[in-house]
Amino acid sequence: MMEKASTSSPEEITDIKPYRVLIGCTGSVASVKIPKLVDELIAVKLNKCLEIQILSTEHSLHFFDPSTLPVRLYRDKDEWDTWKTMKDPVLHIELRRWADLFVIAPLDANTLAKMANGMCDNLITCVARAWDPKKPLLFCPAMNTFMWEHPLTAVHIDNMKKLGYVEIPVVKKTLACGDTGYGAMAEVSTIVSEVVNALGNKM
Repeated sequence: MMEKASTSSPEEITDIKPYRVLIGCTGSVASVKIPKLVDELIAVKLNKCLEIQILSTEHSLHFFDPSTLPVRLYRDKDEWDTWKTMKDPVLHIELRRWADLFVIAPLDANTLAKMANGMCDNLITCVARAWDPKKPLLFCPAMNTFMWEHPLTAVHIDNMKKLGYVEIPVVKKTLACGDTGYGAMAEVSTIVSEVVNALGNKM
């Protein structure tokens, strides 16, 4: 069976089923905020404990050190390393079954285009394609201002919403590249609030 990460102490868990959150992170510089996002989610006081696991593209790992995270992280190669025979579990299916909520933060322009057009060529997009539509899927776009303003971006965002996914909108700021405008990922506090709301809990 797949290892399940816990962010709560044994005495907090008792017999209450925890909420299980998947975080997907892609190749945007906003992935630098992943450690902060994890820490702030762990700090949230839900009426149930919270378990977190992370799905990471290789490019997102340019921006943070996975060894510093207190939760389990999966890479694309884990999809194949964990499957040897026909009897073995399929990782993206197991993750979809495990999770109560999937939040992709940051969602770069490349993965946005893939998901909006139904592609599934890595772990994150495979989980998204296999996702149970009865469960919430939140996405947090993050890209350069001129990429954000490209006409295709609006088409892709609209396609995502038509699929029932919930957008956490970009914000305006000076980006790491030096451009100023819309395209920056929402603040971590906003993402945490949206996750809590989607789980139907109060802090």
